[in-house]
Amino acid sequence: MSVEQSSRAGTGFIEQMERASRRYTDRTAERDGHRQALERHGILHADTRERVNSRLSRLGVDWAMATAIERTPGTATTGTSLDLDREFVSPVLLTLERFMGRNDLIGIDYLEGGFLAARPVGRITVRGPGSTLHGTGFLVSPSLLMTNNHVLGSVEEAAAGVVEFDFQASANGRPLVPVVFQLEPRRFFLTHRDLDFTVVAVSARSRDGRPLASFGRLPLKEAQGKAVIGELVNIIQHPNGEPKQLALRDNQIVDVLDDYLHYAADTAHGSSGAPVFNDQWEVVALHHSGVPRRDRDGNVLAVDGSVWHPAMGEHRVDWQANEGVRVSRILGMIQQFPLSGDAAALRAELIAAGSSPHPLEVPPAAVLAGRTNGSAPQDTAAGHGGEQYTASGSARWTVPLHISVSLDAEAPRQGTAVPAAAATPAAPTPSHVGAPTGTGHVDGQSPAERDLAAALANLAASRNLPYYDQAADLAAREAYYAGISPGDPTALRLALAQRLESTHDRRPAYKPMRLLYPWVDLHPDEKLHGIYSDNAFAPEELMAADAAVEAARIGRWQEFMLLEGAPGPDAVEAELDLLEASLPFNCEHVVPQSWFAKKEPMRGDLHHLFACESTCNSFRGNIPYFDFPDFDEAVRHSCGRREAGRFEPSAGKGPVARATLYFLLRYPGRIGDEARELQRDGLRMLLDWHRDHPVDLYEQHRNAAIAEMQGNRNPLIDHPEWAERIDFAGAWP
Repeated sequence: MSVEQSSRAGTGFIEQMERASRRYTDRTAERDGHRQALERHGILHADTRERVNSRLSRLGVDWAMATAIERTPGTATTGTSLDLDREFVSPVLLTLERFMGRNDLIGIDYLEGGFLAARPVGRITVRGPGSTLHGTGFLVSPSLLMTNNHVLGSVEEAAAGVVEFDFQASANGRPLVPVVFQLEPRRFFLTHRDLDFTVVAVSARSRDGRPLASFGRLPLKEAQGKAVIGELVNIIQHPNGEPKQLALRDNQIVDVLDDYLHYAADTAHGSSGAPVFNDQWEVVALHHSGVPRRDRDGNVLAVDGSVWHPAMGEHRVDWQANEGVRVSRILGMIQQFPLSGDAAALRAELIAAGSSPHPLEVPPAAVLAGRTNGSAPQDTAAGHGGEQYTASGSARWTVPLHISVSLDAEAPRQGTAVPAAAATPAAPTPSHVGAPTGTGHVDGQSPAERDLAAALANLAASRNLPYYDQAADLAAREAYYAGISPGDPTALRLALAQRLESTHDRRPAYKPMRLLYPWVDLHPDEKLHGIYSDNAFAPEELMAADAAVEAARIGRWQEFMLLEGAPGPDAVEAELDLLEASLPFNCEHVVPQSWFAKKEPMRGDLHHLFACESTCNSFRGNIPYFDFPDFDEAVRHSCGRREAGRFEPSAGKGPVARATLYFLLRYPGRIGDEARELQRDGLRMLLDWHRDHPVDLYEQHRNAAIAEMQGNRNPLIDHPEWAERIDFAGAWP
């Protein structure tokens, strides 16, 4: 089945080049602004905040680490700009520094990834009467290949075409024997002229019997965050029909349009139909044209300075920039075509391939000794090197996975208190959660190890920062509240609520180990203090403890999945709740998570997160604050006093009051609708605590650090005098 979606515009390479030129010219002012931002401020500030945040999230890092790296002078003592022990230099940190242009070192696995990414890329050849057309294409599913509309513009052209894989040199410089597959547009053909893409079916077997599955595929992912302005991209291609070549990190993205990316390089250009990759070898765009240099008369110039004409071929154009069609836009358009039957099934297969968590799905190259073009390889059914080709044409490998789970909640680690599994009225001494005896382990670096390495990197970066820059913070505060005056109480509340939400433009997920402990919650003595007990801890101590907790959660989760098989949503949610309750982090949500159903951005909002040893965390539970009349005389836990669903902390009353009042402003109507949550009559108590325990240097530091990471501030810290002027009662449901 074939479907073609036409437009009034003409087809062909020349028209695509003209359109790209107009788009590029129209965006001159925006592009110049991007370049200035890159030169003055760096890659974190050239694109929109939303896109940069999405990119950082996709790389597995956070804004805190990125800005810490940005502020730290490069030392390159261990391959990074942070002076860290080598054991803590994680791949995530190296990836971030490479992304930011601060480090040119690349892990050796990068080359292997590029080699694998090149395997699904092939040369397209279409022979017609008296002419031969070449282009580049790449497999995007087990059966489908993508290229440009101006390479394959019709079913008839595609039916006369083939795709050749392995048309390249080997490691010893000798040419490999190309593997030739017939295109099958009668089975599937979908094309779009404006976005200049074509998707076509490929024969399941080559002319000499090789399975198409042996070349893998490059999944197309619709998710945002694959590349941003300033990032370097790679192009694997067959320029002018030549053997496969690679433009490696030689194109810099200079602009992002709704449908296109513009990327420029001094020498490298792209070939029609080639995939454009980020550093993780994810396809970010389909290369389709470029922007040529022109003479004063508007003629396109060739690389030798003469006037270019089509007979020279696109590789002879003197390009000043390249243009690629964004993958997310292509996928959106593919899903709009009316398909049915086998064609709809093949499209569904293409979309499903994009849901893979891996950037590419390519089996290792099979070595076929003595194979010549035109002769079938031996034992193709059995495969090579561990490959098993199934009847459906997919590839399957048996991979050993060793999971060991050993859980012994009763066995204490020497020198570390046993984590409390539930809230208890009293405990002999407060303690934080240390490393549980048994932790789940999957071969390779675990998420807990990566998070710990990132946290230590953040901590190392913070050592070079001033604890609190009063002048800069006062200027930032003045700018933040510009236009807001403490007049009418209701108007003041509404204005603050709007400002807090609109400036909360970075909303990190809940990761206290990485975001809270290294910098935000440090006290002037460079230690973390339990918010309710005021007990001091070295930041590394709570980081390591939380990493151990995270690893233990993973272990229990693996055990649960092994025992349950395919649990339903309710069982999954219940197990996650149990894991968090029995293995808590050393962090307190001043507004308990159960009050807002653990939803983001409330869960990760740093303004109401504080370091808190797990015994105090469990001791408080999720019950509201209270002010006991005889608090000082009563026998109480070192974390505070708790009776009949009421809790008064031993320390931290001012900070927790201001954090709770912030929450009421930022999330009006979210809490206070049940007896177990903060009620209206508790407002007077919070205001009294706020008055009796004034803002200090610690809270000023916290507020400034959080503002840099999240974008918004706590008005009760910046303007304590506003507390009695705000209509907080209007924030209740």
